[in-house]
Amino acid sequence: QVQLVESGGRSVQAGGSLRLSCAASGGAFGSFDMAWHRQAPGKEREFVAAINWSGDTAYYADAVKGRVTISRDNAKSTVYLQINSLKPEDTAIYYCNADSDYNLGPGVLGRYWGQGTQVIVSS
Repeated sequence: QVQLVESGGRSVQAGGSLRLSCAASGGAFGSFDMAWHRQAPGKEREFVAAINWSGDTAYYADAVKGRVTISRDNAKSTVYLQINSLKPEDTAIYYCNADSDYNLGPGVLGRYWGQGTQVIVSS
């Protein structure tokens, strides 16, 4: 059973930076595409970024492009999301998503989800 555990969420001021982490266990991490999604209060969950199994291809939502970097360390079975120039509209629960059978990207949801980590950005 694949388990994903996010961490790194906290309250920050606008303009600051955060690095979120998602540690995976229970599967062959090196074969998984990984993604981050977020859900703001009262809104639907939305795609943020995805990275393929080898780390050489990444996708970003237009809303975060240029401010966000997704990366992975297969030796540590961990995927990261670096968010810079945080805005109040980045406030959301950030979820890690994974799958080994699908190429994750915008509109493609993997089978495995973490429990989420809360990010709050104050102005």
